[in-house]
Amino acid sequence: MESQELHHHFVLIPLMVPSHLLPMVDIAKLLARRKNVTVTLLTTPINADRIRATIDTEILQSGSSLQIQLFQFPNSESGVPEGCESFDALPSTDLLQNFFKALSLLQDPLEEAFEKLRPIPTCIISDKSIPSAADIAKKFQVPRLIFDGTSCFNLLSTHCLRSSKVYENVSDSESFIVPGLPNKISFRKSQLPSSLISSSTRQLGISGFYEKVREAEEEAYGVIVNSFEELEEEYVKEYKRVTGRKVWCIGPVSLSTKDDIDEAQRRTTDSNEEEEEGQYLKWLDSWPARSVIYVCLGSLSRVAPEQLMELGLGLEASKRPFILVLRGAYKRDEMEKLLKEDGLEERVKERGLIIRGWVPQVLILSHTAIGSFLTHCGWNSTLEGISNGVPLITFPMFSEQFYNEKVIVEVLQTGVKVGAEKHMHIWGEDKDGEVQVKKEKVKEAIEKVMSEDDEESKRIRERAKEYAEKANKTMQKEGSSTLNISLLIEDLAHFMRMKMNPGVKPHTNA
Repeated sequence: MESQELHHHFVLIPLMVPSHLLPMVDIAKLLARRKNVTVTLLTTPINADRIRATIDTEILQSGSSLQIQLFQFPNSESGVPEGCESFDALPSTDLLQNFFKALSLLQDPLEEAFEKLRPIPTCIISDKSIPSAADIAKKFQVPRLIFDGTSCFNLLSTHCLRSSKVYENVSDSESFIVPGLPNKISFRKSQLPSSLISSSTRQLGISGFYEKVREAEEEAYGVIVNSFEELEEEYVKEYKRVTGRKVWCIGPVSLSTKDDIDEAQRRTTDSNEEEEEGQYLKWLDSWPARSVIYVCLGSLSRVAPEQLMELGLGLEASKRPFILVLRGAYKRDEMEKLLKEDGLEERVKERGLIIRGWVPQVLILSHTAIGSFLTHCGWNSTLEGISNGVPLITFPMFSEQFYNEKVIVEVLQTGVKVGAEKHMHIWGEDKDGEVQVKKEKVKEAIEKVMSEDDEESKRIRERAKEYAEKANKTMQKEGSSTLNISLLIEDLAHFMRMKMNPGVKPHTNA
């Protein structure tokens, strides 16, 4: 039950990258729709421009007490070029260390902005990769929640791997079982995030930053997770048990969008592509239900042009309609040259769209024509596919994406692997022209989820439909994620009462 006596002012500090910024905006909207709640998003000018239309629409439609407060990104101090205030805007991966340095220099600009906020903030929700928020929370004596941007499966797996260090005594190609998980899950060392492997972070010169992130994580009041309990109930319970942390699953937060206009405004580029978006949806209208393959490998893809061509050739061989989104493809000029030389785009023009720019992904995934989603397994994309009942074809590349593949293929059994076996480093050069997955594997994976004759394909599609129903139910009035937001607000109200009256007993998060 929500507190009617106390007013809450949540300050949200998102990481400057679209995959973290957009879900934090959705969280802001969900919180601001509650009674007696004010929400401030604290971000930089360029990132504010990316989300302003969405915020303005939310205020107009819901009357939410929602605002943006700016702080200056430390470009000159960190050596990040002016105009670059987001990871995806970096002109070169050589500037990665500079970007992490900028993140380490955020305390002063954040603190200056924080002091201006009214009403006085009562809680900070910060991305876990902004450790400066921990010092601000201490100084102003407010509880701080971290937003991890991943799943409880990832949180528990990371905890178990850090505790056991079972991966330290195996080769890169050797499989091992992760101890302490509800399911029997195995990985190869080459599939683990670089943030977990100390030698990788030392080589990149960012091990000190990750150490600060872990320290700040340990000190947090609790964790907000963009997931829902029905998706990974055993992992939520076990993560709470082994860490003793307060955990609130409040997702899928992308379901906070109310209509097509709201979704279209989630664009994080400065492009003017409304007309093209309408054309994509009109093109989808021309195809039968569950017939189109949607392929998007995220905004930070490092897939070699040769590998992208294999994906395209596999799509061609499937003889099914498809959308292939290149976005800011790695080595774009080389990619365009390969496309032209091979003639792929011309050959498939009657049934294939190759899109270079941004697309309204949730609108596309919700279209009845979509039959499968070949994804890099970013958690946002994974949840968007699950929420729309779309079977997934998994092509993980970096970060926790191999963890998410395990959720999809082995825990939920709502998709199949395309065959990627090791990281493609987001910040470095993989072997030029490296191809992990050939066109034959792409075609095979597509058939495994879209075949009308195969019984396992039918079961995958049915399970995908069931989880979509659960996802949408959890965000409804009596759903578990909606309830968890209420429980979060009540917990913080209890915390405030404890500050005013030390005799009040602590609140638990069972």
